[in-house]
Formats: sequence, C-alpha cells, structure tokens
Amino acid sequence: MNEPTLHHVQCLDARGLHRMAYWQWGDAANPHVVVCVHGLTRQGRDFDVLARALCDDFRVVCPDVVGRGRSDWLADPMGYGVPTYVADMVTLLARLDAATVDWVGTSMGGLIGLSLASLTGGGGNPIRRLVLNDVGPRIEPAAVARIGSYVGVPMRFASLDEAAERLRQIAIGFGPHTREQWLALTAPQLKDDGHGGFVLHYDPAIAVPLRAATPEMAAAGEAALWAAYDRITARTLLLRGAESDLLSRATAQAMTQRGPKAALVEFAGVGHAPTLVPPDQVAVVRDFLRSR
Repeated sequence: MNEPTLHHVQCLDARGLHRMAYWQWGDAANPHVVVCVHGLTRQGRDFDVLARALCDDFRVVCPDVVGRGRSDWLADPMGYGVPTYVADMVTLLARLDAATVDWVGTSMGGLIGLSLASLTGGGGNPIRRLVLNDVGPRIEPAAVARIGSYVGVPMRFASLDEAAERLRQIAIGFGPHTREQWLALTAPQLKDDGHGGFVLHYDPAIAVPLRAATPEMAAAGEAALWAAYDRITARTLLLRGAESDLLSRATAQAMTQRGPKAALVEFAGVGHAPTLVPPDQVAVVRDFLRSR
C-alpha cells in the first residue's frame, strides 16, 4: 500500500471529547505496529517517506496530535501539553489493539513517547522499541525562544511555492532536501483559507502554554523528564542533528549513560530536527526497528 488511510479515534479532555486523526499504512491486521509522532507544529504526513519504507514489515500509524492536521482543536488552549497527548495516545493504542508497539517520536513526539514509555503497571509498558528524534529531558532555552518566536504567528501564503520557501527559512535546521522533498513536507502543513490562499494546518493556540511557561516550570519539567527517562526499559535509539540547538551534545551523551542507555546516532549537516526523509536517516531507523 503506497498511500495511507485516514482514521479517527474519540478522546477525552477536560472540556469533553475531541477526535484525533491518524494515518495508517500497511496491513491493518499486522500485529507489528510502529507509531510515528511528529513535532510541535507538524502533522502525521511528515512520516510518509519513512512509513513507505516500513509498511511491508509493519503496520505504521502516524497520528495528527490534537490541534494539528485533521484532528480537532481543543476548547481550552491550556490543554495543549504532554499529559493530554499521552492520554490521547493511550486511547489510540487501545484502538490499535496491539500487545506491543515501537515508537518513533520527533521533538514533541519524542517527549510524548518518553513519557508513555516511562509508565508502569497494568501488565507492563507497551513500548518495545523507542526512537527519540532530536529530543531529550533537557530542552535548551535558546531553542525554546527560537520556536516561540514563530509558533502561533499568523501566516498566509498565496501559493504552495511561497509557503515552501517561508517554511524552509523557519525550518532551516531540517537540513538539505530536494525541491520535491520539501514540497512534499510542506503541502500537508497547509489548508485552504477560503480566499484563494493557504494558512498553516494547526491551531495557533498551541502557542498559549508555551508562552505561559516560566523558568521555574521549565526546571521542574526537566527534573520530571529525567526521572521518567530513568524508568524506561524499552530499547532506545537517540537521533541527533549534529548542529541541533534543542538537544545538546552533553544531554545526548548523558542519555547514553543512564536510564535505557540509548544508542546515539548523529547526522552531520542537520540541526533540529532530522526529518527522516533522506535515505541515510530512514536506513538508521529501519535497521533499528528490524533488529532482534
């Protein structure tokens, strides 16, 4: 199957219910499931290239985290945070009815996976293998400031080409891509604004909790994430853009020495975050997930 099918699952939040969309690749009956979760402002179609490379061996599921892509927007913006996202993913895993899953998470998607993989009880944790893509318990403040400068800022584009160029400038850390690759990464990020142009396919209110965060909250969050990381028992692969401003080399090295003692792979010429589109990046993830 070269194209995914779109599905939805109903999830509970503090104000009621919301629907989370997810894209599914491969045989729906395959018990070997890989869940791929995107970054803060992105959506599940970011993983099209990786999913095509995996779907002969796995059922690949790529959710649009609530507030992004084809998923609903939350009534309360302060609900946009890892606890809500983890709860939604628990609901999704119940829908998938898989005894175990492998997890590939980029940036925010990695934090969701880290948090989920740290949970105990209920017969054991469902995450068997964990890929953390350019993220760890410590997020560098400079990267938070950079991301905060554009998240939620209104943007309108007259064409796909204009959008691709604007987003390329914002996401320069993604590294080099061909024009075709970049257009493919851009198109699902857009929705028709009803006036002949395009706007970004996410709720601008996802920026509200980010801007409400204080240094004290960030320090408490980092301590909680390190404690969660130390509880992980899943075999773990850590990917890092060698020029990343979000995941420092010191943090990455610490992650190889504690908790699940992640295997570390760095990609030269890439910042935050590797897109898992170039063949060398796809091969690293595919080989890890296929390994026994």
